[in-house]
Amino acid sequence: MQDKEFLETIVKELVDKPEDVVVEREIDERGVLLTLKVNPEEMGKIIGKQGQTARSLRTLLRIVGNKNNSYVNLKVYEPEKEGRAPRAEKSTSESSDVDDLKL
Repeated sequence: MQDKEFLETIVKELVDKPEDVVVEREIDERGVLLTLKVNPEEMGKIIGKQGQTARSLRTLLRIVGNKNNSYVNLKVYEPEKEGRAPRAEKSTSESSDVDDLKL
């Protein structure tokens, strides 16, 4: 449980509404999965520019997991915002355009 407490402590320091921080911990055959939920207005603080903050949190959790002989992964819960279009999948035309350039 050190991994969950570690994540909660760090994230609560990053956000303006620490009371909204929720970390759920699940264990399966692949290791530990921590799911992080924060206030939707503060998602940018957790993800960071180009995902750097989330990547750093994952790296730190991997270190904590290694100390405890376990694999720890982080999932940041993103609720779909109203009025926001779901993330688009890469279209097949893009991949075929690249294939056309290959010799």
